[in-house]
Amino acid sequence: MRIISCLLTLVLLTSCATTKENVDYQEAGTLWLQSSAEAKALIIQSFNIARLRLDQDLRKKGRKYNKKKRAIVVDADETIVDNSPYQAKNILIGREYTSDNWAEWIDLADAKALPGSVEFLKYAKSKGVEVFFITNRKMRGYDATLKNLKALGFPVTTKNLFLREGNNHSKETRRQKVLKDHRIVLLMGDALGDFGPFFETKSFEKRSKLVDQYKHEFGKRFIVLPNPMYGEWLGSVYKYDYSLSNDEKREIRRSKLKPY
Repeated sequence: MRIISCLLTLVLLTSCATTKENVDYQEAGTLWLQSSAEAKALIIQSFNIARLRLDQDLRKKGRKYNKKKRAIVVDADETIVDNSPYQAKNILIGREYTSDNWAEWIDLADAKALPGSVEFLKYAKSKGVEVFFITNRKMRGYDATLKNLKALGFPVTTKNLFLREGNNHSKETRRQKVLKDHRIVLLMGDALGDFGPFFETKSFEKRSKLVDQYKHEFGKRFIVLPNPMYGEWLGSVYKYDYSLSNDEKREIRRSKLKPY
């Protein structure tokens, strides 16, 4: 019995160690986003630039600019709210992302606002600019998301908060709803898909070429927030094949590194 017990303990420890190793690669990115002054500076810089661009647009006159009401479209996660505590817990307990444990985090309605986000969006609202929140959180988390954003002071209502319905990850249909009656001055997000359908599910190499193609929009109409923890960029590394084993994903990540 003692031998069997020892073997079972060894198996469990090995299993935990393997799972823990699978999420350790996220540790530096999560720590950087939570703790570095540089990350905080980049986030503040993003909202400072957004305000400058908005002010420039507000000074524009004529039918072309005032035919429709101005709007700003923002993503939620890692754009205006910080989910790094969820990532940190996964790392520390050796747990990977699942839709169930992500739902647990959303239901807490405890994400904090990223620096400068509330102030900027309230400023935009005070200037008569409509704000729309388009996030790919699932509809099951609608009430918790609304509660969380309201508690943080964002100008959010049931009329300007759009979550994902079904399995369609594209935000284009929801953006088109905004465009019916508004002119979108700014799009803000942490993933290229937040800026247009032309970025969606593109290959690792194609994404870089598309950024070159649209380079004049970044910092002008497209405002990117930093997120080294997860997202489309990582999906493109795996060619969007999430069925790969953790060992296969690790090998692919390492194959993308460029040593001297």
